[in-house]
Amino acid sequence: MRYRLIIFDWDGTLMDSADRIVDCMQRAALDVDWPALSREAVLDIIGLGLPEAIARLCPGIDDARAEHLRQCYAHHFVTAEREGPVLPFFEGVEAGLARLKAAPGVKMAVATGKSRRGLDRIFAERDCGHWFDGSRTADLTRSKPDPLMLIELLETLDMALEDAVMIGDSVHDMGMAQALGMDRVAVTWGVHDARQLNAFSPICVVQDFHELMDWLETADCQRTGVEKA
Repeated sequence: MRYRLIIFDWDGTLMDSADRIVDCMQRAALDVDWPALSREAVLDIIGLGLPEAIARLCPGIDDARAEHLRQCYAHHFVTAEREGPVLPFFEGVEAGLARLKAAPGVKMAVATGKSRRGLDRIFAERDCGHWFDGSRTADLTRSKPDPLMLIELLETLDMALEDAVMIGDSVHDMGMAQALGMDRVAVTWGVHDARQLNAFSPICVVQDFHELMDWLETADCQRTGVEKA
């Protein structure tokens, strides 16, 4: 396999969680008497750390109100995790990650805008934390598109930049990898479309997880930058 380290975004790339994020953020805005947030606006910030997402969604919000909104969002999200349906992985994800886990010499990691606590909860709920050799969350490093979480993963897992690839569904994922000069693959089943993602010169754009797996298992050093049909 071309890459020794495959780094995945979480929300919108592996897990189909966008609807829950939108609902919880809209509820939180109402809780703090902020004007209603559109679905499109919330989708656009998925992938950022929560403080950065709130600052972008609510320009001019003061620190106290922003913290209240953050707490309300966290409350709604944890309640939904406890009382609502279990969020699904996208079709093909579980089987695909199992194949990668079995591939000799390949490591997998997560780089996400989620909090450490939030990622650990979903790891425990879905018993999937052992799939990954490392993970970084926005609350314990810098939020995307800053590349620090990628730098930390490379250092922790003792990998060279050229041996790693970032896979994500958002411009925040692509911008983070581009800032570091890391190869990046864009997926179109998440929050941003191919036109937006292509602005960051991914080496491939895929439309489902099966296509991603085919590409990962056959990719060589050629960097085409061409979107798959």
